[in-house]
Amino acid sequence: MNKQIELQDLGLKDYKQTWDYQEALFKAIVDTKIKNRREEAGLQTKNHFLFVEHPHVYTLGKSGDLSNLLLNEKQLIEKGATFYKINRGGDITYHGPGQVVGYPILDLENFFTDIHKYLRFLEEMIILTLAEYGLKAERSKGETGVWLDVGTPFARKICAMGVRASRWVTMHGFALNVNANLGYFDNIIPCGIRGKAVTSLNVELGKKEVSMEDVKEKLLKHFVNLFEAEFIRV
Repeated sequence: MNKQIELQDLGLKDYKQTWDYQEALFKAIVDTKIKNRREEAGLQTKNHFLFVEHPHVYTLGKSGDLSNLLLNEKQLIEKGATFYKINRGGDITYHGPGQVVGYPILDLENFFTDIHKYLRFLEEMIILTLAEYGLKAERSKGETGVWLDVGTPFARKICAMGVRASRWVTMHGFALNVNANLGYFDNIIPCGIRGKAVTSLNVELGKKEVSMEDVKEKLLKHFVNLFEAEFIRV
């Protein structure tokens, strides 16, 4: 089992270009697995982890409802945003500058074959990271992602999640609001959940800006511990 993960920080990158890159990495892993099964080739599968920030974009998961996007095509252009229907789970979400977006593209057979455990570990990575900033983050029953003040009228989401998995290979991932422009969430019903607010780390801490690099380092530390993995920067 290969527990090494190739880490890349793509900086600010177009959503579609990043999605295409994810698909290429995903396909290479799946192709290796197919070759191993057909030919007993014994080839090692790679694992990847991409950090990225996207220009303003709305994405709708395969089970999502288009009516949760509250903008028409003209309004999207006016907002400087794009829109894509994509192949992850979940409903609609927003990505933009000030978000730490992470895409683990892993062969789970290198770690464990349990997609629910995988999602819980991603959530736990976020929860442990936010705890380092003095925030008590939680899961919300029946709702993906990571939340604050669950079970109160002030419940608000700070991290969205949506993944795809095939042949135990994962793609897509999480989007943690660090210095996000929350006004862009007003143009959707986030994740199809009405009446729930969205927040960002800088808002919760009462700061103008939080170091994105510090957040990434904390996320990686907890990911390594949870997955018993090793990162190689490429």
